[in-house]
Amino acid sequence: MNAAQLPPVAPEVAATLVEGLSPRLRKRLDAAVSKLGNRPAHRDGDTVTIEVDDDTELRLHAPGGVVATADSVTCGCLLAPACVHRAAAACAAPTAGLSPEPAGRPTEGAPQPASATKPAPAPGAHPAHPSDTAHTAGSTAPALDSPATPEAATPAQRAAAEALWSAGAAVLDAGVDGAGAVTQSALLRAAHTARIRHLPRAASAALSVVTLLRAARAGDPSYRTADLVTALAELLGTAHRLGRATGAELAAARGRARRPYSPDGSLRLYGLFTEPVVTDSGHGGVRTWVAGSDGRLFTVGDVAPGGVGRALGVADRAVRLGDSALTHRELGRTGLAVAGATVSPDGRLGAGKGVKAVTARGAAWTEPPLAALWETPPSEQAARALRSVSRYADPDAGGGDLLFLDVELLGAVREASGTSLLALCGGGTAVRLTAADDDPALAHRDNLLLLATAPGTRLRIIGRLVAALHPRLTLLACSHPTGEGTVDLGLDRLRRADLPDPAAPVRLAPPQPGESDAHSPLYLLERRVEQTVPAGRAALGMLGGVTAEARRIRRAGLPTAAGLLTALRASAAQRERDPFGRLLPADTDGFAACWLAAARYTAAVSESLCAAAWEPAREGPAAL
Repeated sequence: MNAAQLPPVAPEVAATLVEGLSPRLRKRLDAAVSKLGNRPAHRDGDTVTIEVDDDTELRLHAPGGVVATADSVTCGCLLAPACVHRAAAACAAPTAGLSPEPAGRPTEGAPQPASATKPAPAPGAHPAHPSDTAHTAGSTAPALDSPATPEAATPAQRAAAEALWSAGAAVLDAGVDGAGAVTQSALLRAAHTARIRHLPRAASAALSVVTLLRAARAGDPSYRTADLVTALAELLGTAHRLGRATGAELAAARGRARRPYSPDGSLRLYGLFTEPVVTDSGHGGVRTWVAGSDGRLFTVGDVAPGGVGRALGVADRAVRLGDSALTHRELGRTGLAVAGATVSPDGRLGAGKGVKAVTARGAAWTEPPLAALWETPPSEQAARALRSVSRYADPDAGGGDLLFLDVELLGAVREASGTSLLALCGGGTAVRLTAADDDPALAHRDNLLLLATAPGTRLRIIGRLVAALHPRLTLLACSHPTGEGTVDLGLDRLRRADLPDPAAPVRLAPPQPGESDAHSPLYLLERRVEQTVPAGRAALGMLGGVTAEARRIRRAGLPTAAGLLTALRASAAQRERDPFGRLLPADTDGFAACWLAAARYTAAVSESLCAAAWEPAREGPAAL
């Protein structure tokens, strides 16, 4: 049995079942979760049955697809309902309330925590979820938000925020290895309380932490420590703000429970490109990008379970929008006239019954209105995109992660992670272009390597910003090297005959300055922030002193980073004793505050350095 076979369980159900266990059974809960994962399970309608042993069955009843009450989990053992099996099943199952898609593979852009809900005004809306296909034009159900934004959080909301902070601090103190089912249940209870107190952003952040903790403890190959760092910092940061924010800042900290589609009248749309979407959770499909006559970007997606095979097949299926018979590939190169359009805050077009769409003339990338997308200086585009890909962006911060550049290809460059394509864009900035996905079934990698054999070629490209200390994009689409048409680099395969004649051999340059962490001592602080998450506060406290590291950071002109590193290490190692010499409980709140400050600081500095790297070179081309 694996977690995917079990129906999602509401957070409050899992928390209730764990809280109902005796202290003795709580100690056995993690072992019970592991043992249950090795037992066979089968589904019959809305019920999933797990064979605990030869004589005992455990049932999870999920009408509507979600286990919504504790009574929906039943066990046939002699100790039921006070047995450990019911709680173990609830802890092993996915948590209801999350998107079915965790952080995606490179085709999905920069990884984000599942709690992130970022709108994407033009240009460059955020990647869509697999739920793209489930939204309809009429889905304008009100959110759980209060009708009016209060000037300050209510006492109940502050109490919910404090519970979230305490639960998050406990995870940070224990680390992944110590944050078992009991610790997770405290987070689930806090998330449920936050949700009913109209704090959807914080509740979603808590559920993201639980999901990532489970992935880490299960050895999920898609798990990354950096994702859990981001999710924990989002949870702690949001909980901290809720107790102090007012007005618009409070509204941002509270978030929105739903992102309904709203009417947008008639739209004249022009196709840009289509990209494959593949996620680590096994979803696959495509997303087609179109632009309005006013320059706003919109997406039409079709993503569902199926992986890379589905992504390739869906590209040639009809777009689910009005009466249009266009396929996604065709829409990416032609136009559409839409009446009764509905649009979500992140730019997704609704596909309800009231939407009417007919095929219309498209526009070349060099023609209005599309040509205007390439007229904004690269540095301004990068600054806008950073507001979108920021690890801790507010939901209403705006921005978009796509960049539209005119470049001259310089050739391949060897990097620690593989080979990328070096290009020169406006202002003399050298940018590294990387494949959006390395899956051989997709065309990204082969196309990038082929383009690397044509130095001197000038192209108009579309890429997704990667927040790095040097200009970097994942390459999504480009003008055809012959000058006729465009290329969807994940779906269309270039051939040598498409390149300028003759094609030059690939020349690999050595690793470029700026790639090594040695040029950015900020990584010394980032490393300590990440080390805390797997092993917890105590492990960080047992590490050696950080005096030499702090001195090196200070010499690089980052005194704040040096101070944060020193404070983090001191807080991890600090343990007070009572008058009788007994150790007092560790100050988990103080340590969490130090860790949060360090995590947010490193993210802010990294993003600032990324924005600076896109500024035009003052004298000649940027360093290659």
